Amino acid sequence: MSHPWISDRAMSFDASGIRKVFELASKMTDPINLSIGQPDFDVPPAARQAAIDAIGSKKNAYAMTQGIAPLREKLQQQVQAEFQHADRSLFITSGTSGGLLLAMMAMVNPGDEVIVFDPCFVMYEPLIKLVHGTPVVIDTYPDFKIDAEKVRAAITPKTKLILFNSPANPTGYAASEDEVRAIAKVAAENNVALLSDEIYRMFCYDKPHVSPAKYNDQTLVIDGFSKSYAMTGWRVGWAHGPSEIIEQMLKVQQYSFVCAPQPFQWGAVEAMDIDMQVHIDEYRQKRDRIVAGLRDCYELATPGGAFYAFPEVPLGPQYPWKNANEFVLKAIENQLLIIPGKIFSHRDTHIRISYAATNQTIDRGIEVLRRMAKAK
Repeated sequence: MSHPWISDRAMSFDASGIRKVFELASKMTDPINLSIGQPDFDVPPAARQAAIDAIGSKKNAYAMTQGIAPLREKLQQQVQAEFQHADRSLFITSGTSGGLLLAMMAMVNPGDEVIVFDPCFVMYEPLIKLVHGTPVVIDTYPDFKIDAEKVRAAITPKTKLILFNSPANPTGYAASEDEVRAIAKVAAENNVALLSDEIYRMFCYDKPHVSPAKYNDQTLVIDGFSKSYAMTGWRVGWAHGPSEIIEQMLKVQQYSFVCAPQPFQWGAVEAMDIDMQVHIDEYRQKRDRIVAGLRDCYELATPGGAFYAFPEVPLGPQYPWKNANEFVLKAIENQLLIIPGKIFSHRDTHIRISYAATNQTIDRGIEVLRRMAKAK
């Protein structure tokens, strides 16, 4: 029985299973850690120095809620060059997760339905429940493709929002241009809001990233610097979309996060001039390393982006596990930290591997996973 002071809202979802794995990792010596959803490279030196300089020059107060002008102006130029929309505003959020929460609070009423794709980022369904919305889950197994006709069939008079993520966490799936165009069209035709989470947009390995905002000018885009520039702890994200939506999100930010940390916004200004392609190329090679190491003993759809693979766990009477969660427990016994797929999904059949790690760590992980797949 819960404490009488605790809200039903807080009790409607569990603590993140990923956090539990992180806590476990902190107690292990030399784990093979393929669980962490953040780059293994550091913030580029020039961006670090810009943040240090900002602190040294006393840029330590609140920023304007919408973000510092130099960062907003640089981002606005980038957005206008890409989309040329007549009405596209932006502001700086306290991380991409902050942007997602602001979007939910500004757009979703109690009882509104929000379409999500299974599997999906661990935060999506709890955020929807936090604002008393109703998640409507569309299954994308086994290949994780987005079927626009399934989306169309799931739309009801209560549908407010479609939550789309490409490249995706946890699968690494990168939607094709045809898929993106189709979902943008379905949203527009049904007057349903479309939110595109593009935090992994720089990590596309086989084809350029395509935003649904290219085909639907009402799309709200959430983006940030956390993954592309390794600034996960700096909490600098941004949102762009129709000005009326952005204004409402900004109003909610005034009464919640207030602003993103000012010194780190100055670091982000500098980061925008840094070419990160060398890291993207390294991660493409890491993706290929994982796929080559596991493809003959696991069912694995080749990820097109982000830095995750989402293989299916081998099941059968010859194995000492009955589902993916039990498989993860056995992997932990072998010093390997991975994330059970059910944290992201209504199925307990897959695992998430993060290849944002050294090649040595990846190879150690592959060795354990291969050994487990051949266990009798």
